Amino acid sequence: MRPISVIILNWNGAAMMRRFLPSVVAHSEPLAEVVVADNASTDDSLAMLAAEFPSVRVIRLDRNYGFAEGYNRALEQITTPYALLLNSDVEVTEGYLAPLLSFMEANGDVAAVQPKLLAEWRRTHFEYAGAAGGFIDSLGYPFCRGRVFASVEADGGQYDSVSDVHWTSGAAMLVRTRIYKEVGGLDHSFFAHMEEIDLCWRMRRAGWRLCCLPSSVVFHVGGGTLPQGSPRKTFLNFRNNLLMIAKNHPDANRILRTRWWLDALASLMFLAKGSWGEFRAVWRAWSEFRCMRRGLSQSVVGEASNAPFSILWQYHFRGRRTFSALPPVSQNPS
Repeated sequence: MRPISVIILNWNGAAMMRRFLPSVVAHSEPLAEVVVADNASTDDSLAMLAAEFPSVRVIRLDRNYGFAEGYNRALEQITTPYALLLNSDVEVTEGYLAPLLSFMEANGDVAAVQPKLLAEWRRTHFEYAGAAGGFIDSLGYPFCRGRVFASVEADGGQYDSVSDVHWTSGAAMLVRTRIYKEVGGLDHSFFAHMEEIDLCWRMRRAGWRLCCLPSSVVFHVGGGTLPQGSPRKTFLNFRNNLLMIAKNHPDANRILRTRWWLDALASLMFLAKGSWGEFRAVWRAWSEFRCMRRGLSQSVVGEASNAPFSILWQYHFRGRRTFSALPPVSQNPS
């Protein structure tokens, strides 16, 4: 049996798969089977896969379950030791899988590892959704080696060292299938956005390490489902970040009180820019979060340290716009 299942979640993405699936098929064998989990697409995705990619295994889901539950249902049918969660808009490179697998085999305390993510449309720069590994600040805000808020760095090899990280990007994450299932998989209530950060936080709380291995490189388009400035994306990002904090932070109530004021300020900034949809999205996120929080439970015991500083303060008041300019980040799993 091949050790890896490369799983691509698809919903009406025939054009994207035609563009990027050839590189995945060409560079994933013989280490991996390539699997497309289809979220009940209504375009010609299934016909295209049958005609043009007959070697690809297709898992047909009965409706659109979103990113999180779509992957959960796909992983239920996966028996390989490792699963690579891979976005449909990722171009992989020759030999990208071998170093990831070798690293996982040599480091039994690592639950997940990601490659270096570069932007497919600007290949000299990191890609927003993961770059060279993700971190979480003291107030629950995510940032990356190579990307802090909207400031994305050029890749000059400055983050080519192997690093323990707080979260690995769902755009390209090799995870131990057993551990994924043991900690509960992706939280389906998130639907999309930040669900992999929540998953990684739970894995760290369970005592596992997470790493970025920059010797493996992939190129990611990013933003293909919901573009920046979309009220729907703003809503999901704000709501899911609050859910993630409530589920995982040992001092969640204190953090959330601070976040209310910061999110109120963010909403006013949207309003000042004339972004009424995003202004409303922030408060809708808080309203829905309050309703959802009543049913939250912490299914994984343990704590995991985050960065000991506020990325907002460092970025906006100290002018530190790159990861290397920030104070040291705690990278250990506990």
